[in-house]
Amino acid sequence: MSANAPTADLFRSERMRRRRIVNRLVEGAATVAALLAVALLVIVVSSVVRQGWSAINVDFFTKTPAIYTGFGPRPASGISSAIIGTLIIIGIALVMALPVGVLTAIYLNELAPRKLASVLTLAFDVLNGIPAIVLGIFVFIFVVVGHGQAAWKASFALAILMVPMIARSTQEVLALVPASMREASLALGAAKWRTTLSVVLPQAVGGIVTGATLATARAAGETAPLLFTSALYSDSVSYDPRQPIASIPMFIFTSAEQADPVLHQQAWGAAAVLIGIILIASLIARWFADRSVRRLKGER
Repeated sequence: MSANAPTADLFRSERMRRRRIVNRLVEGAATVAALLAVALLVIVVSSVVRQGWSAINVDFFTKTPAIYTGFGPRPASGISSAIIGTLIIIGIALVMALPVGVLTAIYLNELAPRKLASVLTLAFDVLNGIPAIVLGIFVFIFVVVGHGQAAWKASFALAILMVPMIARSTQEVLALVPASMREASLALGAAKWRTTLSVVLPQAVGGIVTGATLATARAAGETAPLLFTSALYSDSVSYDPRQPIASIPMFIFTSAEQADPVLHQQAWGAAAVLIGIILIASLIARWFADRSVRRLKGER
């Protein structure tokens, strides 16, 4: 028996050493992957900013696009109408998509039978992978044809893109809320709806905000739905969602097709502005999410 002890100890130490090596390799691979992702983001953002920096000035944010005929000095041109139009379209789309996505996630995670929830979850995953141009054609056929284009119709098309992302991210976060919290609330006599609203949802605020931010970021850069719903716009500033209005993705699309190098620089500048809007929205959303979490924990 004593003769077998060294062999067993040697075997255990060898196995432990092998586990440590594998663990370090996996940690190293994960670290490299994270660094590559961050490096790719830095390269993309820096390239966009570098290409469009020369076009960014005060007029770029305060003036509307101006046509240069090639004679005389070039008039001041900007993307103020596109910035305002993008904020209006995305804002309406978020108002449409957020309640639908959150309520859908609550039904799937809290109320729906398991088999039905599995089918609907698969359907949302499929909808989440449908190309934006397909949804744009769908909205064009059923909403635009015979009635004309409008900004709210572009928002409707983008909301269809946003709903599955918000619903799935919210569903995943709701599933992480411990069942003991639900059981404790129900044991105290709270109704199911009161438990969901007062106990479950506050714990998932951070995930809901993150999902809504990701969905907004994806929708803000989509061009295909806008081609079918809000492409016949004027370059003047418009606040009427019942009419087609300008947007940053459409400005980038049309300017990049022109032969004028100045328009190409403005397209790069508009892309940098779009990235900045998404970054600011993400920071604000994270601030509200962190603030909600601190309030739940009783911190200030």
